[in-house]
Amino acid sequence: MKKKSTITLVLTVIALGLIFSAATFAFKTGVEAAPKTDVEYKPDMSDGADNFYKSNKVKKKKVSFKNQYNMEVAGNLFVPKGLNKKTKTPAIIVGHPMGAVKEQSANLYAQKMAERGFVTLSLDLSFWGESDGQPRNTVSPDIYAEDFSAAVDFLGTRSFVDRNRIGVLGICGSGSFAISAAKIDPRLKVIATVSMYDMGAANRNGLKHSQTIEQRKKILEEAAEQRYVEFTGGKTKYTSGTVHELNENSTAIEREFYDFYRTSRGEYTPKGSSPELTTHPTFTSNVKFMNFYPFEDIETISPRPMLFIAGENAHSREFSEDAYKLAGEPKELYIVPGAGHVDLYDRVKLIPFDKLESFFKENLKKE
Repeated sequence: MKKKSTITLVLTVIALGLIFSAATFAFKTGVEAAPKTDVEYKPDMSDGADNFYKSNKVKKKKVSFKNQYNMEVAGNLFVPKGLNKKTKTPAIIVGHPMGAVKEQSANLYAQKMAERGFVTLSLDLSFWGESDGQPRNTVSPDIYAEDFSAAVDFLGTRSFVDRNRIGVLGICGSGSFAISAAKIDPRLKVIATVSMYDMGAANRNGLKHSQTIEQRKKILEEAAEQRYVEFTGGKTKYTSGTVHELNENSTAIEREFYDFYRTSRGEYTPKGSSPELTTHPTFTSNVKFMNFYPFEDIETISPRPMLFIAGENAHSREFSEDAYKLAGEPKELYIVPGAGHVDLYDRVKLIPFDKLESFFKENLKKE
């Protein structure tokens, strides 16, 4: 990646499980223009990319439940067809990438794991998708973690779910939120992450520690001043997220996320939102990630097992490696050969579902 100016570099390397735009386009000052699209661009559908997969082997039910902040959390409950509901079945909660919604990656994983015998629940984090929360696209790591615990509340009160055998699978940013939840919620018995981002470290330090403290302070100063603007009725400022157009200067990471979030491969606009806002958190709330330390005390999750899955070529690989080093036993770092970060969102031929199945079955088996 080429060197950029201070703020542009910061917005490029700080990741949200999406990609921080290298541009300071309309989202830096409010939504003022519709996104541009490249009509000739064709998404890369290689390796079985199938984000909008619909299984004929499971039953889907839209559900909702309250978290401890009395906010309604929306989800999709997937149950294997033919499941004997008189028995107690293990369950897995699946969290979507940061800035995404359950229809992006999470539903795919939830269905594939339900096909393998688990009851699964994909959820929209608060402030995103169909879940409650105002203003929309707000960053709140504490509430995100609470949503996972609320999902345990919901699953653990289903008559056909074994509340002592509930695991969690966090994709990208949700990996760090799931870990944050697991540190204080022992009901999450098994923890797996895929293409994880430590959203705290990514925002404080940038990828590969490319952001200086001075750059961090500059962002904090800008966000603090923007609070005055919005408090007095000014436009909401949005930041980061996925770029809306590509050009000859677009980075490989920008292209990677664009291919998923801005094309038919994975684009999804929830009801009440707009293509201009999808993936973009509010600028003034995004700085809350700088106070987020999901890997602090991660070793206290032990002896509950943890699995960290990352692509061999993923720009986010460092976060899975950091978590693995700090975690207590039992733990495993599983590297997918030839895969990048976004590849593991939807490329079915690359996603190690067999590994996930064996991990959850072994560790959620009856004692």
